[in-house]
Amino acid sequence: MKILGLQKVTLIDYPGEIGCTIFLFGCNFRCGFCHNPELIVSDENSKQFSEKEILDFLKSREKYLDGVCITGGEPVLVLKEDFLRRIKQLGYLIKVDTNGSLPNQLKEFIDAGLIDFVAMDVKNSKEKYSATAGVEVDFKKIEESIKIISNLDNYEFRTTIVNGLHELEDVEKMARWLNEIIGKKPKKFILQGFKNEAKLLDDIFKQTPNTSEKTLEEIKEKIKDYFEEVEIRV
Repeated sequence: MKILGLQKVTLIDYPGEIGCTIFLFGCNFRCGFCHNPELIVSDENSKQFSEKEILDFLKSREKYLDGVCITGGEPVLVLKEDFLRRIKQLGYLIKVDTNGSLPNQLKEFIDAGLIDFVAMDVKNSKEKYSATAGVEVDFKKIEESIKIISNLDNYEFRTTIVNGLHELEDVEKMARWLNEIIGKKPKKFILQGFKNEAKLLDDIFKQTPNTSEKTLEEIKEKIKDYFEEVEIRV
């Protein structure tokens, strides 16, 4: 398990809690618009943190932080049960961000009581999913993860809207698909706008403009009835 980043405090990554964020290296998707390419493409010169360094930090912040967000890359790909368990022993809530491609591992962590909140990135409608993810996607695994996550008390599905990849009809198809899988309205759906950052996995997206808040508002209006709550996160 390679730890490449630590954000010592965040008021955003763990909704409703004061938390920190741990960034793990490795991903089985290749989304060209990913703004954390250093977590996907190996760079031997990158600073790394040991598990001990992270755990020592968390011990020192017990009075000030409530939750730990673990993200990537795809953290479930490399995440260790013992690491999660030791974080829980310190009294922290744990949130994991995932692309949903590893439902068996995810379920094991949840069943063991080691994850309190899951945020799953839903990439696009089924027709455009693999093209958006940059790999051939196993939909059985994606759908299984959606079912598992929807049984949690605390979860959210979210999509980064990218000009050229997402049309209004794509997002509506995706919303219907989520409803069909779960059999009811999902609790929460987050619309995120693509930001043309300095670092992107695929340089072609450096020509893509930021997604406007107006576009996100239009999408929200179109899909709001498919979810209990739709939120725009910029």
